[in-house]
Amino acid sequence: MRSIALATTAAAVTLLLGSALTLAQTAPAPQPGGATLRPAASFTNIANQRDRSVALFNEMGKVLQHPRCMNCHPATERPRQSDARRLHQPMVVRGKDGHGAPGLACTTCHGKQNFDPAGIPGDGHWALAPASMAWEGKTLGQICEQLKDQNRNGSRDLAAIIKHVTTDTLVLWGWNPGKGRQPAPGSSAEFGALMQAWADSGAACPAA
Repeated sequence: MRSIALATTAAAVTLLLGSALTLAQTAPAPQPGGATLRPAASFTNIANQRDRSVALFNEMGKVLQHPRCMNCHPATERPRQSDARRLHQPMVVRGKDGHGAPGLACTTCHGKQNFDPAGIPGDGHWALAPASMAWEGKTLGQICEQLKDQNRNGSRDLAAIIKHVTTDTLVLWGWNPGKGRQPAPGSSAEFGALMQAWADSGAACPAA
């Protein structure tokens, strides 16, 4: 009887260990937290206004060059995805207005909000940035000049750019990207404050 009991106990332990191992192998990895942003007020000790403005934009670059932004500002007609910035699978293209090609629009898969069970991100107007605002492969200085160019940025002045990055739901999605994706650094409010301080200090750009 003792041998049977020991065998039963051993089997139970083996089953529990096997279940725990299976869970450990299949459970999703925890989502890493986003990096931090320096507060805009911390740049006030830079006396030279242009140097301060450039430093502010360099800090903003942590967001602008993060996968959450870069994936939707590709240099090609195909978006990228994940923190590794892989080409989008299944294969999709920008299409005429950034919402995908006929028959395979972005809304075919992307809903109005994140669908974490399937790992599909979403927003009410999921789309690629215009081709004129492609950032991939560009220096931070080039992105800065592009961001200010009203011929490429949708005819937005600095005030309109700040409003865009602080109110547009697809931009704000970058800080709420859903399970398995690293959010953009800092918070949307911190990024908006940095951009406002950058504009107020002359909107200078880093060297290209």
